[in-house]
Parts: sequence; C-alpha cells; structure tokens
Amino acid sequence: MKVRSAILLGSVCAALVAFALASSHVNAADKIDPAADAKAFQNFFFQKFPNVKHEDFVNGPYSMNEDMKRQWQEKEEFPPYEFALDAGKEMFATPFKNGKTYADCFPNGGIGIRQNYPYFDEKEGKVVTLELALNRCRETNGEAPYSYVKDEMASLTAYMAYTSRGKPMDIKIPDDPRALAAFENGKRYFYTRRGQMNFSCASCHVQSPGERIRAEILAPALGILNAMPIYRSEWSGMGTTSRRFITCNSQTRAVPLEPQSDEYRDVEYFLSYVANGLPISGPGARP
Repeated sequence: MKVRSAILLGSVCAALVAFALASSHVNAADKIDPAADAKAFQNFFFQKFPNVKHEDFVNGPYSMNEDMKRQWQEKEEFPPYEFALDAGKEMFATPFKNGKTYADCFPNGGIGIRQNYPYFDEKEGKVVTLELALNRCRETNGEAPYSYVKDEMASLTAYMAYTSRGKPMDIKIPDDPRALAAFENGKRYFYTRRGQMNFSCASCHVQSPGERIRAEILAPALGILNAMPIYRSEWSGMGTTSRRFITCNSQTRAVPLEPQSDEYRDVEYFLSYVANGLPISGPGARP
C-alpha cells in the first residue's frame, strides 16, 4: 500500500521529467533533441538526490541507501558474479569451429568497448545492442545463437562489461532521422503505461527510486544499464539486459516483447544515451 501511494503521489515528479524532456521540442517545430533530453534527465536525478555522487547512480539501489552501500562494498570483495566473469572470459577466448573468435568481430578485439553499445547502424537503419552483436558474430562464424536471457549471453556480456569498467558511457546518435526516431521511440516506450497495473518504466525508476516494491528496492533510471548484466538474488544467477526488460514487463502484468525486438533495442538506446558520461560498472549485483 505504501509503494502504491508513493507511486501515485510521485506522478508529479514524472510529469516534471516528461515536461523537461518535451520542452526542447515545443519551440523547435517538434525537433528531436537528444542532448537536451539527456541534460534534463540527468539534472532531474541530480536535483532529486543531491547527496548522491553523480557517478554513484550506476550502482542502482545501493546509491540510495548508505547501509545498503556498505553491504554492497563488502559483497564486492567476493562478488556473486565472479563465476560468470570466469566463464565469459573463457568463452570469449575459445575459438569457433572455423578458428576465429569473438575478438575478430569487434573493434579493439572486443576489449574495453562496452561503453559504445548500443549503436545505430546507418546501413541497417536500426539500433544494434551488444547482445545482438554477439549473436550476429556467432552466426557469421557458423555457430548457433545463444538465448538472450540465459547464462551464456550473461557471461559473455559480463566479461566485456568488466573490461570497460570505469569508462564513461559514450553513445552516439548520428544526424540521421532514423536514429533520432529510434531514440524518440525508446523514450516513448519508457514513459508509456502498459499492462494490468498500468505502470510505465518511469513509474518505478523515475517516480520511486529508493522505495520498496515487495522485497525489491527500486533503482534510479539514470545509469541503470551501466551495471548490466547483473546478478540478482531473486534469480540466484545472472541476468542480461534482455532478461531484465522481459522481467519488468511481466512484473507489471504486461505482455513481454520478444528479446531484441525493435522496442527493447530502442529503449536501451534511450537509457544508454541519457547516461552518457557516467561510468560502466558492470557486471553488477542486486538484491
């Protein structure tokens, strides 16, 4: 009941953010302005939580509570995602049947590049996420794709994220109407209410970060993808970005989309871009 009240009363906060993100369009003939949106998005959280260091937002609920932050720091001495890191490192270095490896598919051999994903592929005209790029690499080299919600993909992305730890998110939006449309579609999906509970992504992660919903402490939307993939106690294992999106839809009693659908890729593009400048902290761990 407390969470329900917090979410309802927090609608004013969401309205303010929506107004801020829309304000750049009103006087510019509906021109999409991702840079202005990102500035408004970050400033909303910086002002809402003035005592949180900007770079700490990537630590999710641990940035909201000093006791939880101490618990997390202790947990990091023996991180629960360590098994995934080891598995991902081995998988990344193991040659495919044709002798090539993942390193052959990515700039810089795939090391230290997590902060550049997702990106907009101007030839294809769509957003390409790291998970999608990894499966395309596998298929190009004659291997079957991995599930987007299982351990193999989580381990690979955990290792790649780890090699980028501390690097600032650096997502580009080219001067291409299709890229701007993808960003805008992702923003629209983020703020659109759906499902039996009539929640949007923003209902929890803009209006009520730091609040509890059942046993879960809600994370702020700012920097939420910088820590992906994550180990969650409720899963007793690792989860990819795709798994998290699907789980969120299920929890609000909405119909989940297919992993790597255009909508999920676009919302990942939006959330990653508005977190530009904040460090990669993945893989992460959550309650």
